[in-house]
Amino acid sequence: MFLISVQTIKIIAFIVTVILTWVLFRVNRLIFKKIYEIRKLLYLRFFERILSAVILTGGGFIALSVYGGFQTIWKTMLGGTAFVSAVLIFAAQDTIKDILGGLMIAIYKPFEIGNRIELENGPTGIVRDITMRHVVLQLLDTQVIIIPNSKLNTMSIRNFSYLEGYRSALFQFYIAFDSDVDKALKVIRQAIMESEYSIPGKKTEHGPDYADVYFMAYEESSLRLSTTVYYNPDSPSEVVITDINLRVNRALKENGIEIPYRYLNVVHKGQ
Repeated sequence: MFLISVQTIKIIAFIVTVILTWVLFRVNRLIFKKIYEIRKLLYLRFFERILSAVILTGGGFIALSVYGGFQTIWKTMLGGTAFVSAVLIFAAQDTIKDILGGLMIAIYKPFEIGNRIELENGPTGIVRDITMRHVVLQLLDTQVIIIPNSKLNTMSIRNFSYLEGYRSALFQFYIAFDSDVDKALKVIRQAIMESEYSIPGKKTEHGPDYADVYFMAYEESSLRLSTTVYYNPDSPSEVVITDINLRVNRALKENGIEIPYRYLNVVHKGQ
Protein backbone atom coordinates (compact mmCIF):
# COMPACT_ATOMS: atom_id res chain seq x y z
CA MET A 1 0.00 0.00 0.00
CA PHE A 2 2.92 2.31 0.86
CA LEU A 3 4.62 1.61 -2.49
CA ILE A 4 1.43 2.38 -4.38
CA SER A 5 1.05 5.69 -2.55
CA VAL A 6 4.64 6.74 -3.39
CA GLN A 7 4.12 5.82 -7.03
CA THR A 8 0.87 7.76 -7.09
CA ILE A 9 2.59 10.81 -5.64
CA LYS A 10 5.29 10.56 -8.30
CA ILE A 11 2.67 10.38 -11.05
CA ILE A 12 0.81 13.39 -9.64
CA ALA A 13 4.07 15.34 -9.30
CA PHE A 14 4.98 14.46 -12.89
CA ILE A 15 1.58 15.62 -14.21
CA VAL A 16 1.67 18.83 -12.16
CA THR A 17 5.19 19.62 -13.42
CA VAL A 18 4.13 19.08 -17.04
CA ILE A 19 1.07 21.30 -16.59
CA LEU A 20 3.08 24.09 -14.91
CA THR A 21 5.71 23.91 -17.64
CA TRP A 22 3.02 24.24 -20.32
CA VAL A 23 1.36 27.15 -18.44
CA LEU A 24 4.69 29.00 -18.07
CA PHE A 25 5.44 28.40 -21.74
CA ARG A 26 2.07 29.83 -22.79
CA VAL A 27 2.38 32.81 -20.42
CA ASN A 28 5.82 33.55 -21.84
CA ARG A 29 4.42 33.48 -25.38
CA LEU A 30 1.44 35.71 -24.47
CA ILE A 31 3.62 38.29 -22.69
CA PHE A 32 5.95 38.63 -25.67
CA LYS A 33 3.00 38.69 -28.06
CA LYS A 34 1.68 41.76 -26.25
CA ILE A 35 5.12 43.35 -26.40
CA TYR A 36 5.32 42.67 -30.16
CA GLU A 37 2.11 44.65 -30.64
CA ILE A 38 4.03 47.71 -29.41
CA ARG A 39 7.50 47.07 -30.84
CA LYS A 40 8.93 44.24 -32.93
CA LEU A 41 12.55 44.18 -31.87
CA LEU A 42 15.04 41.51 -32.84
CA TYR A 43 16.54 41.00 -29.38
CA LEU A 44 13.04 40.43 -27.94
CA ARG A 45 12.44 37.64 -30.47
CA PHE A 46 15.74 36.01 -29.55
CA PHE A 47 15.23 36.18 -25.79
CA GLU A 48 11.68 34.88 -26.15
CA ARG A 49 13.08 31.77 -27.84
CA ILE A 50 15.77 31.45 -25.13
CA LEU A 51 13.21 31.68 -22.33
CA SER A 52 10.92 29.20 -24.07
CA ALA A 53 13.80 26.74 -24.42
CA VAL A 54 14.79 27.19 -20.76
CA ILE A 55 11.20 26.64 -19.59
CA LEU A 56 10.69 23.51 -21.70
CA THR A 57 14.11 22.04 -20.94
CA GLY A 58 13.91 22.79 -17.21
CA GLY A 59 10.37 21.49 -16.95
CA GLY A 60 11.33 18.34 -18.81
CA PHE A 61 14.29 17.62 -16.52
CA ILE A 62 12.23 18.28 -13.39
CA ALA A 63 9.39 16.08 -14.61
CA LEU A 64 11.73 13.20 -15.49
CA SER A 65 13.79 13.57 -12.31
CA VAL A 66 10.66 12.69 -10.32
CA TYR A 67 11.55 9.10 -11.17
CA GLY A 68 14.76 7.92 -9.53
CA GLY A 69 15.42 5.68 -12.50
CA PHE A 70 16.04 8.68 -14.75
CA GLN A 71 18.83 9.93 -12.50
CA THR A 72 20.44 6.52 -12.59
CA ILE A 73 20.28 6.38 -16.38
CA TRP A 74 21.66 9.93 -16.68
CA LYS A 75 24.60 9.19 -14.40
CA THR A 76 25.32 5.98 -16.28
CA MET A 77 25.30 7.72 -19.67
CA LEU A 78 27.25 10.86 -18.81
CA GLY A 79 29.10 10.04 -15.63
CA GLY A 80 30.15 6.49 -16.42
CA THR A 81 30.80 6.73 -20.13
CA ALA A 82 33.28 9.40 -21.14
CA PHE A 83 32.94 8.45 -24.80
CA VAL A 84 29.19 9.20 -24.86
CA SER A 85 29.80 12.51 -23.09
CA ALA A 86 32.44 13.48 -25.63
CA VAL A 87 30.13 12.58 -28.53
CA LEU A 88 27.29 14.68 -27.09
CA ILE A 89 29.57 17.67 -26.51
CA PHE A 90 30.99 17.41 -30.03
CA ALA A 91 27.49 17.13 -31.55
CA ALA A 92 26.36 20.23 -29.66
CA GLN A 93 29.22 22.45 -30.86
CA ASP A 94 27.34 23.90 -33.83
CA THR A 95 24.25 24.51 -31.71
CA ILE A 96 26.29 26.33 -29.05
CA LYS A 97 28.00 28.44 -31.73
CA ASP A 98 24.65 29.42 -33.22
CA ILE A 99 23.18 30.32 -29.82
CA LEU A 100 26.21 32.47 -28.96
CA GLY A 101 26.10 34.03 -32.44
CA GLY A 102 22.43 34.86 -31.94
CA LEU A 103 23.24 36.36 -28.54
CA MET A 104 25.87 38.63 -30.13
CA ILE A 105 23.41 39.71 -32.82
CA ALA A 106 20.73 40.40 -30.18
CA ILE A 107 23.13 42.47 -28.05
CA TYR A 108 24.90 44.52 -30.74
CA LYS A 109 21.90 44.72 -33.13
CA PRO A 110 23.53 45.09 -36.57
CA PHE A 111 19.98 44.90 -37.95
CA GLU A 112 16.39 44.79 -36.74
CA ILE A 113 13.22 42.96 -37.70
CA GLY A 114 12.00 44.56 -40.94
CA ASN A 115 15.41 45.91 -41.98
CA ARG A 116 16.55 45.34 -45.56
CA ILE A 117 20.08 43.92 -45.57
CA GLU A 118 22.53 42.71 -48.19
CA LEU A 119 24.86 39.83 -47.35
CA GLU A 120 28.49 39.82 -48.45
CA ASN A 121 27.83 36.81 -50.71
CA GLY A 122 25.09 38.60 -52.65
CA PRO A 123 21.53 37.91 -51.40
CA THR A 124 19.41 40.89 -50.33
CA GLY A 125 16.22 40.61 -48.33
CA ILE A 126 14.10 41.61 -45.35
CA VAL A 127 14.87 40.28 -41.86
CA ARG A 128 11.70 38.49 -40.76
CA ASP A 129 12.65 36.48 -37.68
CA ILE A 130 15.43 35.18 -35.46
CA THR A 131 15.50 31.86 -33.61
CA MET A 132 18.08 30.39 -31.27
CA ARG A 133 19.92 28.99 -34.29
CA HIS A 134 18.86 30.92 -37.41
CA VAL A 135 17.94 34.26 -38.93
CA VAL A 136 15.11 34.21 -41.47
CA LEU A 137 15.73 36.48 -44.47
CA GLN A 138 12.86 36.97 -46.93
CA LEU A 139 13.75 37.53 -50.57
CA LEU A 140 11.28 38.32 -53.36
CA ASP A 141 7.78 36.88 -53.00
CA THR A 142 7.82 33.87 -50.65
CA GLN A 143 11.48 32.93 -51.05
CA VAL A 144 13.44 32.84 -47.80
CA ILE A 145 17.03 32.12 -46.74
CA ILE A 146 17.63 30.45 -43.38
CA ILE A 147 21.09 31.52 -42.18
CA PRO A 148 22.83 30.06 -39.09
CA ASN A 149 23.48 32.76 -36.47
CA SER A 150 27.16 31.83 -36.15
CA LYS A 151 27.70 32.24 -39.90
CA LEU A 152 25.77 35.51 -40.15
CA ASN A 153 27.62 36.91 -37.14
CA THR A 154 30.92 36.71 -39.08
CA MET A 155 29.61 38.25 -42.33
CA SER A 156 29.93 41.79 -43.59
CA ILE A 157 26.40 43.16 -43.93
CA ARG A 158 25.05 46.20 -45.72
CA ASN A 159 22.03 47.53 -43.82
CA PHE A 160 19.75 49.85 -45.81
CA SER A 161 17.68 50.75 -42.72
CA TYR A 162 20.17 50.94 -39.85
CA LEU A 163 18.66 52.66 -36.79
CA GLU A 164 15.91 54.22 -38.94
CA GLY A 165 12.15 53.82 -38.95
CA TYR A 166 12.07 53.33 -42.71
CA ARG A 167 13.78 51.26 -45.36
CA SER A 168 15.77 52.25 -48.42
CA ALA A 169 16.87 50.81 -51.75
CA LEU A 170 19.62 51.79 -54.17
CA PHE A 171 18.49 52.43 -57.75
CA GLN A 172 20.70 52.72 -60.81
CA PHE A 173 19.53 54.04 -64.18
CA TYR A 174 21.40 54.15 -67.49
CA ILE A 175 21.10 56.78 -70.22
CA ALA A 176 22.80 57.33 -73.59
CA PHE A 177 26.10 59.24 -73.86
CA ASP A 178 24.59 62.17 -75.75
CA SER A 179 21.68 62.62 -73.29
CA ASP A 180 21.04 65.84 -71.38
CA VAL A 181 22.35 64.66 -67.98
CA ASP A 182 21.05 67.64 -65.98
CA LYS A 183 17.58 67.08 -67.38
CA ALA A 184 17.76 63.33 -66.71
CA LEU A 185 18.68 63.93 -63.06
CA LYS A 186 15.66 66.18 -62.56
CA VAL A 187 13.29 63.85 -64.44
CA ILE A 188 14.30 60.82 -62.38
CA ARG A 189 14.02 62.65 -59.05
CA GLN A 190 10.60 64.04 -59.96
CA ALA A 191 9.35 60.59 -60.97
CA ILE A 192 10.49 59.16 -57.64
CA MET A 193 8.84 61.96 -55.68
CA GLU A 194 5.53 61.28 -57.45
CA SER A 195 5.53 57.63 -56.36
CA GLU A 196 2.99 56.75 -53.67
CA TYR A 197 5.60 54.56 -51.98
CA SER A 198 8.60 56.89 -51.73
CA ILE A 199 9.04 59.12 -48.68
CA PRO A 200 11.52 61.88 -47.77
CA GLY A 201 14.21 60.06 -45.81
CA LYS A 202 17.43 61.97 -46.44
CA LYS A 203 18.39 64.08 -43.42
CA THR A 204 19.20 67.70 -44.25
CA GLU A 205 19.52 70.88 -42.20
CA HIS A 206 16.02 71.84 -43.35
CA GLY A 207 14.48 68.49 -42.41
CA PRO A 208 13.91 65.20 -44.26
CA ASP A 209 13.98 65.34 -48.05
CA TYR A 210 14.09 63.04 -51.08
CA ALA A 211 17.55 61.88 -52.07
CA ASP A 212 19.36 63.56 -54.96
CA VAL A 213 20.19 61.69 -58.16
CA TYR A 214 23.90 61.46 -58.96
CA PHE A 215 25.92 60.95 -62.14
CA MET A 216 28.13 58.09 -60.98
CA ALA A 217 30.13 56.68 -63.88
CA TYR A 218 30.79 56.22 -67.59
CA GLU A 219 29.89 52.65 -68.52
CA GLU A 220 30.77 50.84 -71.76
CA SER A 221 27.62 51.92 -73.56
CA SER A 222 25.89 54.35 -71.21
CA LEU A 223 26.06 56.84 -68.36
CA ARG A 224 25.15 55.48 -64.92
CA LEU A 225 22.92 57.55 -62.62
CA SER A 226 22.20 56.46 -59.04
CA THR A 227 19.92 57.44 -56.18
CA THR A 228 18.44 56.08 -52.96
CA VAL A 229 14.71 55.65 -52.48
CA TYR A 230 13.23 55.62 -48.97
CA TYR A 231 9.94 53.90 -48.17
CA ASN A 232 7.87 52.65 -45.22
CA PRO A 233 8.72 49.26 -43.64
CA ASP A 234 5.30 47.79 -44.44
CA SER A 235 5.73 48.35 -48.20
CA PRO A 236 6.94 45.19 -50.00
CA SER A 237 10.33 45.80 -51.63
CA GLU A 238 9.37 44.18 -54.93
CA VAL A 239 6.29 46.43 -55.20
CA VAL A 240 8.31 49.57 -54.49
CA ILE A 241 11.07 48.61 -56.92
CA THR A 242 8.57 47.83 -59.69
CA ASP A 243 6.68 51.09 -59.18
CA ILE A 244 9.83 53.24 -59.21
CA ASN A 245 11.29 51.50 -62.28
CA LEU A 246 8.04 51.86 -64.23
CA ARG A 247 7.70 55.54 -63.35
CA VAL A 248 11.31 56.38 -64.23
CA ASN A 249 11.19 54.37 -67.45
CA ARG A 250 8.02 56.16 -68.53
CA ALA A 251 9.36 59.59 -67.53
CA LEU A 252 12.62 59.14 -69.44
CA LYS A 253 10.78 58.12 -72.60
CA GLU A 254 8.29 60.99 -72.32
CA ASN A 255 11.17 63.47 -72.03
CA GLY A 256 13.09 62.06 -74.98
CA ILE A 257 15.95 60.67 -72.91
CA GLU A 258 17.33 57.52 -74.49
CA ILE A 259 17.69 54.32 -72.49
CA PRO A 260 20.52 52.64 -74.40
CA TYR A 261 21.13 49.06 -75.38
CA ARG A 262 24.60 47.63 -75.14
CA TYR A 263 26.28 47.80 -78.52
CA LEU A 264 29.66 47.35 -80.17
CA ASN A 265 31.33 49.52 -82.79
CA VAL A 266 32.78 47.28 -85.48
CA VAL A 267 35.36 48.93 -87.71
CA HIS A 268 36.11 47.16 -91.00
CA LYS A 269 39.37 48.09 -92.69
CA GLY A 270 39.85 47.14 -96.32
CA GLN A 271 43.18 46.30 -97.98
